[in-house]
Amino acid sequence: MTASRPVPACCHDLEGGLVVSCQATEEDFFSDPSLMAGFARAAVAGGAIGIRANGPADIHAIRQAVSVPIIGIQKVPQPSGKTVITPSLEAARPLVGAGADMIALDCTDDGQRNGALTALRRIKAELRVPVLADIATIEEALAAQEAGADFALSTLRGYTPETTQYQTFEPAFIAELVRALRVPVMAEGRIETPQQARQALDAGAFAVIVGSAITRPTEITRRFVAALRHGHQSRNAVWVGIDLGATNTKSALVGSDGTMSHSSSVPTPWNGGREPLLDHLASVADRCLKRAADEGWSAQAIGVATAGWVDSNAGQVVYATELLPGWTGTPIAAELERRLGLPVAAENDANAAAVAENRFGAARGSRDFVCISLGTGVGGGCYIGGRLSRGSHYLGNALGHVCLEPEGLPCSCGQHGCLEVYANAGAVVRYAGDPSLDTAEKVIDAARSGSPAAREALRVHARRLARGCASIIHVLDPQMLVFSGGLTENNPFLVADLEKELRPRVSVWSLRRLHLCLSRLGYAAGVLGAASVAMEPPGVA
Repeated sequence: MTASRPVPACCHDLEGGLVVSCQATEEDFFSDPSLMAGFARAAVAGGAIGIRANGPADIHAIRQAVSVPIIGIQKVPQPSGKTVITPSLEAARPLVGAGADMIALDCTDDGQRNGALTALRRIKAELRVPVLADIATIEEALAAQEAGADFALSTLRGYTPETTQYQTFEPAFIAELVRALRVPVMAEGRIETPQQARQALDAGAFAVIVGSAITRPTEITRRFVAALRHGHQSRNAVWVGIDLGATNTKSALVGSDGTMSHSSSVPTPWNGGREPLLDHLASVADRCLKRAADEGWSAQAIGVATAGWVDSNAGQVVYATELLPGWTGTPIAAELERRLGLPVAAENDANAAAVAENRFGAARGSRDFVCISLGTGVGGGCYIGGRLSRGSHYLGNALGHVCLEPEGLPCSCGQHGCLEVYANAGAVVRYAGDPSLDTAEKVIDAARSGSPAAREALRVHARRLARGCASIIHVLDPQMLVFSGGLTENNPFLVADLEKELRPRVSVWSLRRLHLCLSRLGYAAGVLGAASVAMEPPGVA
């Protein structure tokens, strides 16, 4: 690639090549400068054109062993317990003295608040070496560039509070960095395969830095062992799926192929607050685990799908409405792991249903789709480019809170006129206007039996739903809309009514090839979704 800012002379040889990070923690079996030098020598023999190393002792030993450029860092523990990369000129000076050709430092928002940009300028001015900015976002990279950084490195993507949702390598992020910056970009972080390294260069990276996938034998061995265990255990492996609804809590044991067994549904103690709900979830999960043990099955993990927005990385409820009082802030995963001794994954119920559709349902093979649940509330899960989109604050996919009527009916979220108020089960009952049809299920049954009033109620519902869906389609341009939930059960009218209402509302409808369908997972979608989330490695869904 060609950058607007000239590449420092000592870095020219790095272009298009592999830099190997040779580092070890104090607890590592290889925590010895001579062993790090051996790793570096082996890496260079294999074709590495640079080394990244931590601390003067390791850098000095590596410099005696190889002649390629060395990126030096100094990891400095902080009183808070965090570790910061090269936080000052004083931390950098011994690295250059030991033989480092360039210095990398933490230029994330946290690093910048603690003086990283000042340190960057001082290192360049006083040590006269290239300075590389370890960043996690484009905004951080731009600030480092303006401060004089010679390179931007994606090292800390996924390791800062703002980016914890990014747990796999993202070539698209590298491409965004390259487009946004005048300085070259080096791809580093979560690159585990040669194919990903190639993707980084194809995305425009100047060079690629790989560490754990090459120089951490313990971690490499663990990955192989885990893969073998997975294959051995898959024949009797099950996951516990729990769908926590405001009315009922459904659960089942789920196999890797989506087969469900020992399904159950019990009332939810929705109004008791946090502790009764946690006790309830633990009790439901414990019953499932006992049934698995009785069958001789191996329970791998527990998944919980819940109403409310969920930080899936932390397994914690970010925000819940008064449908589940006191549920906001609940650390579901941590509490259940402590009680049950198994890994626990927690996810918003609509997001979880989308994961189930992607793994087992109508959206298998689809990279861009929206799953919309229609029941007591209206929720949604969106896959964009093959990945579940949660939003930077885990508050995304609030499809039920798209505003239809700014001065409209009040919603449980505190706003007015939300799609949920006009497209949920209660809305269908209102549109019917018949005291004898006091549930959406009764309205649908009456429409199937030929009631004109009930049939018109479903048409009005489709019209209101279409207004919200049109906005979603215009923003996301999905391949599919998959509908699930109680309003889709035994409802042969929904898809046809909705398509009729969408056609005049969606621009260039004929070019979209949009497929509308009902979920095949039925009432099991929530349970399968919870189990599916538990099956996924962190950050993959």
